[in-house]
Amino acid sequence: MMMPEFRTARVAARPIAMSDGYAVFNAYAQDAEVTRYLTWRPHRDRAETDAYIALCLAAPEDVARTYVLTNPTDGAVLGALDLRRPAPHRVEFGYVLARRWWGMGLMTEVLTEVTRLALSLDGVFRIGAVCDVENIGSARVMEKSGLVREGMLRRWMVHPNISDEPRDCFLYGKTR
Repeated sequence: MMMPEFRTARVAARPIAMSDGYAVFNAYAQDAEVTRYLTWRPHRDRAETDAYIALCLAAPEDVARTYVLTNPTDGAVLGALDLRRPAPHRVEFGYVLARRWWGMGLMTEVLTEVTRLALSLDGVFRIGAVCDVENIGSARVMEKSGLVREGMLRRWMVHPNISDEPRDCFLYGKTR
């Protein structure tokens, strides 16, 4: 079972919905700088964003769930967090934050809480993720959130906004 909605001091997280398409597209999905290290290219139009959201919603909730991160005061979309449970004992994640909200510690706040919540779930002993070796911002977020760099995975993931070939990634994790 994945986590339901959750909150931090400055961010509310809830499962993504089709009605989020406009806000997601405008906040970050079309931004080439934001999507630089993601596994998908910037969306050219709303149809691509809607297709992405439909794909998120089609995943079984006990295996994967995508959350939209919002400002609890005005509901503005800040970014998204994807949680996956590829095996009963571990949770993996990915995240994106609109450029407007970079440098404020919001994703560190969210990831710190997600790490705490995930490791409190029955049977979960590990949470982790990878990031491109050049994605220093993401590496810092994971380290500040209490995850440890465990190594490097060579030629691990394709980041199509940088190269069509698999790139080296750092592996981060936290265990209980």
